[in-house]
Amino acid sequence: MGLLARKTGYRGCGGVRGGQGHEVPVHGEIHTITGGFSGGGCTVSQRRRYARAVMLVQAQRTDDAFDVDLVFTKADLQDVVPHDNDPVVILVVTTGRKVHRVLVDQGSSTDVMFWTTFNKLQLSPNMLRPYGGCLYGFAGNQVEVHRHLELRTTFTDGTASHTESIRYLVVNASSAYNMLLGRPTLNRLGAVPLMRHMKMKLPDLAGKVITIKSDWKEAKRCYENNLKTKRGVFMVTTRPPYIKEVPQPEVSCIETA
Repeated sequence: MGLLARKTGYRGCGGVRGGQGHEVPVHGEIHTITGGFSGGGCTVSQRRRYARAVMLVQAQRTDDAFDVDLVFTKADLQDVVPHDNDPVVILVVTTGRKVHRVLVDQGSSTDVMFWTTFNKLQLSPNMLRPYGGCLYGFAGNQVEVHRHLELRTTFTDGTASHTESIRYLVVNASSAYNMLLGRPTLNRLGAVPLMRHMKMKLPDLAGKVITIKSDWKEAKRCYENNLKTKRGVFMVTTRPPYIKEVPQPEVSCIETA
């Protein structure tokens, strides 16, 4: 997820609303850059339709399916190996295959499948649909987007499961992960990941809590491999910055079972 600064006027200690002062002058504000499908689409008309639909649904929504307490206790820490802020990396099932090395990324405004993973799943190119947005890294490096596709994806802990249709942006980029799960899917699932406990919890349709454990070995290995690739974090924008074309290295460390 990117950051965008917008210039504002000077605000001293007495110029902040609510009476909360600052020790130094405020010269600007930091806002987030969002994109992908989480805002309704990559065009202005799509985002406007999405905003109107959200207002309508919000007035009618009951959230009965998510009326479940997702609680993390000390018992959830018993099988956790001490780690250095490792991310939550899980396994999902899609198209009849188990896909390892799936990063739960709360900072991503879209769900991503890497092109090598698409090929490993032996999916037909006819499944790909057009996507009008662009994907760029923080360093200005452009990432090739191979359109998008929708797949039924299952999350399970062996005793209960939840299956959801997920729209993935298919990109050609170097990554140690097979897929990235962003905010659109996490919100739709009602899922809560917690790094300290190295787990993600979500409700199933029957009201039971599904607890998916993170593979800490894969998480550490993927993190170290990502540092070696020296690639930027992705963000979705509709107005690309000025960049020079750079060759894209092939994806490494892809594993599907």
